[in-house]
Amino acid sequence: MVSQKDSGYRKNFSLIVTFIGLISVVFILSLFLAFNFSKKNIENDFVSAKANVLEESIKPYNDFFLNKLPEISFYNGYLDSASASKFTDTILMQYPFVSRVTFYDTEVKNERYEDHGINLGDFAIGMKNVYQFGKSVHKDSVRLFGQNEAVKGAGLEDFNPVTLKLINFIQKLDTTKVPTQEDLFSNFTDIRHNRIDYFNIPSFEILKVYKRMISTKLETEPVYQQDMLSFELDPNKIRIKNTRPLLYQNIRIEPITYDPIDTTSEYITGEITLGGPFSDYKLYFTSSRDFVKKEIFSFFWPIAALLLLFYGVLVLVAFLIYRNLNINHKMFKLQYDFVTNLTHEFKTPVSVIKIAGNNIKSATSLSEKEQKLYGKILDEEADKLNGLMNKLLAFTQIENKAITLNKDSVTIEDFIESSLDAYALKYPDFEVSYEVSGFKTFITDPVLLGSLFDNLAENAYKYSAVNNKKLHITARMIKDRVVLRFRDEGIGIPSSEINNIFKKFYRIQNRYNQNGSVGLGLAFCKELVNFMNGEISVKSVVDKGTEFKIVLPYNN
Repeated sequence: MVSQKDSGYRKNFSLIVTFIGLISVVFILSLFLAFNFSKKNIENDFVSAKANVLEESIKPYNDFFLNKLPEISFYNGYLDSASASKFTDTILMQYPFVSRVTFYDTEVKNERYEDHGINLGDFAIGMKNVYQFGKSVHKDSVRLFGQNEAVKGAGLEDFNPVTLKLINFIQKLDTTKVPTQEDLFSNFTDIRHNRIDYFNIPSFEILKVYKRMISTKLETEPVYQQDMLSFELDPNKIRIKNTRPLLYQNIRIEPITYDPIDTTSEYITGEITLGGPFSDYKLYFTSSRDFVKKEIFSFFWPIAALLLLFYGVLVLVAFLIYRNLNINHKMFKLQYDFVTNLTHEFKTPVSVIKIAGNNIKSATSLSEKEQKLYGKILDEEADKLNGLMNKLLAFTQIENKAITLNKDSVTIEDFIESSLDAYALKYPDFEVSYEVSGFKTFITDPVLLGSLFDNLAENAYKYSAVNNKKLHITARMIKDRVVLRFRDEGIGIPSSEINNIFKKFYRIQNRYNQNGSVGLGLAFCKELVNFMNGEISVKSVVDKGTEFKIVLPYNN
């Protein structure tokens, strides 16, 4: 006999717990590492993302410097106060960081200036008129200088540096080679602290004339128009574009020398120089640690969710493995019990048949009474074996849909009466009653219906006390369905076992099941009902009785 101890499907609970414990430790460690990774990543972002904020914030300045300034050269030096006013109005409106524009209407001559100009050889460049434009400039202060007027405000101190740079470029100019646009732009532009001065760029042919004018007095004594615009810039008017509002709590423009007095560890700070005419200023970034921590967690939670999902999958796999091992263990136990009980069921009649056969063989002669007794014993035990074999065969056939459903008209009262007669012969102490209402006949398979009645009656008799073996059968028509109820007054079924009683090979552990129950009866009933396109359910109260309810189609 196979021992339950030898089961290949033992529950290894400690192994599953160890596995779950191990992956839990790995999960917690992964969360810790993921948080540190998130923290490091956000801290690195705090440093690296400053460049992006700077780039976005100074985009208007770059547009002004690279695109708007060169437009001055389109006028070829012929800007006047009116056109300069319109041009600067556009700049002041479009670029808020430009606070004031000074327009120098200048000319280049081949004769020396006595004042308000710079001379190199016979090359001279000087101011004709000077105007200033800006929101803070009063109308009376627009014109600063005229050739026939005294200087009111701006003079040579702003004009001279960029003019000297221009003259130096012309003096070194190689007239055999056209200078690049970058070279021209850098020499006709002067960038200083919060200020950009720009001369319009003449053609290369004019530049060559400028070169000759330095060393030669030209006969034509040409005069060329040049325009210079000086832009005063206010770095505090730069519109800061915080591209990472969840990372940088506050961004402001500070002098490059700015050093905060409060250096507590509650805040994270950073800085980046503006550059160009704003090189004396910087963007200063501050965020409280709690503020940055929110961004850390916003980066961390998706990673944590993925880790949790992976952990959940591993736990689910562990659970499924454990459940399958548990199910296999239960199936092994059921099969073990089935083999044990089936062996007992077969062993008893086989033993009786063998004893009867030995008695017949060893007896010298048998009386008529003994012959009838042994014949009855052999016949009854053979019927037991045949019934058990037939039940196993029928169960297998129905479960595998190997038989077909026969449809015959059954007269319900005659059918129940014939069943009662069989119960009376088999179990004289079995008290069975019935009640029929609502119909007389219906279409079904009488053989399968008989097996259903026999199994439920067997159960009612087996699981009732010796002095209280009763069964009441009712058959009613309810909404075109035949409803059969089998009500006994037996020991009942515990509520915890209700969901198990229809399982194959399952036996409820009680005093009535100690000897010879294979665990196929109710499972066979359920398969029969399902095969007949019906439903079966049960209600039971311990020590009060059990009622099986079967619902079958009226015309199947």
